[in-house]
Amino acid sequence: MILRCVTEWPRVVSTIKKVAYQSFIFADKMNLAVDLEQLAEIELQKDEAEQEQPEGRSLAPPGVPSSQDTSHPYYDVARHGILQVTGDDNYGRKLIIFSCCCMPPSHQLNHQRLLEYLKYTLDQYVESDYTIVYFHYGLRSTNKPSLRWLSNAYKEFDRKYKKNLKALYVVHPTNFIRVLWNIFKPVISHKFGKKLTYVNYLAELREHLNYDQLIIPPDVLRHDEKLRVAQKGGLPPPMKVPPPRPPLPTQQFGVSLQYIREKNQDMIIPLVISETVAYLKEKGLRTEGVFRRSARVQHIKEVQKLYNLGKPVDFDHYGDVHIPAVILKTFLRELPQPLLTFALYNPVQDIMSIESSLRVTTCKRMVEHLPEHNFLVLKYLICFLHMVSQESIINKMSPSNLACVFGVNLIWPNHGSVSLGALTPINIFTELIIEHYPKVFSSRSTAQQLLP
Repeated sequence: MILRCVTEWPRVVSTIKKVAYQSFIFADKMNLAVDLEQLAEIELQKDEAEQEQPEGRSLAPPGVPSSQDTSHPYYDVARHGILQVTGDDNYGRKLIIFSCCCMPPSHQLNHQRLLEYLKYTLDQYVESDYTIVYFHYGLRSTNKPSLRWLSNAYKEFDRKYKKNLKALYVVHPTNFIRVLWNIFKPVISHKFGKKLTYVNYLAELREHLNYDQLIIPPDVLRHDEKLRVAQKGGLPPPMKVPPPRPPLPTQQFGVSLQYIREKNQDMIIPLVISETVAYLKEKGLRTEGVFRRSARVQHIKEVQKLYNLGKPVDFDHYGDVHIPAVILKTFLRELPQPLLTFALYNPVQDIMSIESSLRVTTCKRMVEHLPEHNFLVLKYLICFLHMVSQESIINKMSPSNLACVFGVNLIWPNHGSVSLGALTPINIFTELIIEHYPKVFSSRSTAQQLLP
């Protein structure tokens, strides 16, 4: 027995040392976490001192659309306008905006409900590639969620949410953000970390997004101006905007349907639409998630350039069916006036007030009032999307899913951006005209009937 104790003693001592060392490391990490948390709070207090803004509001600031639909399941959170979904970025990915300055004081906002609302909103888009723009300005001690809440939120957003998030832009980062990143860095995957981009000034977003499409709170605009003035040491000189270059005769993107028709021997269906639809009809109808995925940025730019120069495009060369899908959405999004026209924006917004049994007839009547050229192009496009939806068992693109992708690319307001509250009627209208294509487009007679 004594001999066994003697022989086992070194192993016991080694185990005790190992446990003691692990305990020391654990305690050290805990102390570091506490130190970082205290440092984060100090940095946030510094931010507040610099901001010198009145403390949080209970409603969204002027100019920020909020959800006024009292039947919304998360109306108590949605009404503040913290979250907005507005169109796509430059690469065909859904754009979601989170604005800290719209968050009211913590005692006026249930943060657990906020988390549920975030998931409820993202659930509508996470099957597609998407981008998040996070406006950090306006986060204060009085309205910030706890670190425990942030940790729980990261765990709640599992792979389903993280996989298709392609970019996270943190606008106006402060030392608080950087300290916070160090706190959570051990639990954040390297792959997720590569999606993060710090944006110091709003102008930098123009490289990645349609800036005019963004819903930016007035407080964030004022803060950005303040930062730019501080950087330059005085008021910046007025920006000289060069006169716009006249479009090329072969231009396809960013010009009107009328311009394209005039420059292409009265071609009714723009070349970009006819070629992308033809390719997708042949090779993309049974592709799962078609129109939901983005594509390599350099390929999209290259294809756009070829079209604008009047050169032929061979989509087989790229070997990616998502490229023509993104090109089609990009063409629609870059029209100076939406395909459904500005005039239809308000009638489309009123679709929710129409009795369900009358909505298809109402959609038909609205579509029939479109200018003839717009009607023909829309009919061609919706006919194709109807075909796509008929393969939804395989491609997973039902009329509802297609509406979420195409709605904001078919119509938007003449001034400002599409708010989160305005998306629902747009998507419902788009879903109806895709699902009920034969009825919606049945009666209007035109001189030319062009279908894919």
